[in-house]
Amino acid sequence: MELEKLQTECCVAGGGPAGMMVGFLLARAGIDTVVLEKHADFLRDFRGDTVHPSTLELMYELGFLQEFLKRAHQELPRLKGQIGQKEFVVADFSALPTHCRFIVLMPQWDFLNFLAEKAQRYPAFHLKMEAEVTGLKEDAGRIVGLHAKTPQGELEVRSKLVMGADGRSSLVRDRSGLQVDDIGAPMDVLWMRLHRHSSDSGMLLRVDRGKVLVMLDRGEYWQTGLVIPKGGAEQIKQKGIEALRASITEVAPFLEDRVSELRSWDDIKLLTVKVDRLQKWSRPGLLCIGDAAHAMSPIGGVGINLALQDAVAAANILAEAFRKGMDPSESLPAVQRRRELPTRLTQGAQVTIQNRITAPVLASSKPVRAPWFLPLLERATRRLRSRFLGLGFRPEHIKTADVAKTPGVAVVRFAR
Repeated sequence: MELEKLQTECCVAGGGPAGMMVGFLLARAGIDTVVLEKHADFLRDFRGDTVHPSTLELMYELGFLQEFLKRAHQELPRLKGQIGQKEFVVADFSALPTHCRFIVLMPQWDFLNFLAEKAQRYPAFHLKMEAEVTGLKEDAGRIVGLHAKTPQGELEVRSKLVMGADGRSSLVRDRSGLQVDDIGAPMDVLWMRLHRHSSDSGMLLRVDRGKVLVMLDRGEYWQTGLVIPKGGAEQIKQKGIEALRASITEVAPFLEDRVSELRSWDDIKLLTVKVDRLQKWSRPGLLCIGDAAHAMSPIGGVGINLALQDAVAAANILAEAFRKGMDPSESLPAVQRRRELPTRLTQGAQVTIQNRITAPVLASSKPVRAPWFLPLLERATRRLRSRFLGLGFRPEHIKTADVAKTPGVAVVRFAR
C-alpha cells in the first residue's frame, strides 16, 4: 500500500468532543484543519452523555441550539440524591444565567455526529475516520505532524500545529515527552443499563451500606453506574453476577425486578477512573487539550464540558494567531494559562469528594446516616454547586469568526 501524505494548518488527533469542537471552530474561522478519528463511527456505549448548560450556551452562540434540541434527548432541570434515607438536591439549574437551565442527556455519538455535520459545511474541515494515530513527526525538536494508519495504508500528515485530543489514554501525550502528574482516584465505576418504569423515582445519586449508585434517566432505561473501590472489578467478578445484582438492590430496592437483565459480565462495562494532568500542556508544534491534558473524575459528569471549554479557548486564541501568519506555538502557553485554573479547581473539588465522601462510604458496609446539618448545608451551597456543575469555574464563549458570514475572510492554507 502506498503512503498517503496530507498537508494542513492544524491536525487534531481524536474525534471526541474536544477534538471535534476545536476542529469545527478552527475550520469555521477559515483555518485548514484535519481531524483524525481511529474508529469507523462514533457509536460507543457508556461514554459521557451529559451536555451541561455551559455547552448548550455554546450551541446558542453558534446559532443552532434549537436544531440541536430537536434530536432525541432528556432534560434534567434539577438533580436529586439520597444519602441513607435522607433526600437532598444535588443541583438546581433554574437560576443559571443561561438560555437553557437544564442538563441534556444525549448519546455522545449523536452529539458528535451533529458537530461533524455542522463542520463539514466548511471547506477547511477534513474528517478522516478509521485513521489511528501511531506516532508524532518531529523535526529539530519541533512537532511537525502525525503518522497514522488507515484501512488504505499508512498516512502522514504535516501541519504547523498538532493537537492531542485523543482522550485519557492519549498516544499523543505518551509520545510527546510531556510530564504527567498522577493525582489518583480511590474508585472505578461499573456501567450498565437497567429498564426504567415511568413510576420510578428520579434520583440521580443513592448512597448507603457501602454503595454509591448513579442513575441517569435515559427515557426507556437507567444508565446506571455502580462505584467500586479502585481495582476491585476482578474481586467483584469472582463473587459472581448474583452478588453484583444484590449489591445494586441493596441500595436501590426498587430495581429488584430488573437486575436479572444483567445476564452476564458482557452487559457491564468498567470505567477505570483516572485523575491526572500535564505539567505543561504544550511544546513547539503540539498542544494537548481535554482528557489528553487532564483526565477528570466522573464526579459531576463535567469532564466532557471541561474538554469543550478547552476547545473553545484554544480556538479563540489560535485562530487569531493563524490568521495573522504567526507561529501558533507562540500562543500555546496562553491556552494553558487560560484553562489551567478551572482545571485545577474542578479536579480539586472532585478529589475532595472522592477522598472525604466516596472512599469512606466504600470502606464501610454499615447503613449511612446523613448528618443532621445536611438540609442546612444543602440550602446554603445549592447555588454554588449548581453553578459548578452547570457552568464550571470559567465558562468560555465563541469568539472565532465564521468565514461563511464574514466578508473578506479567506481560508488559511498550509504554506510549504
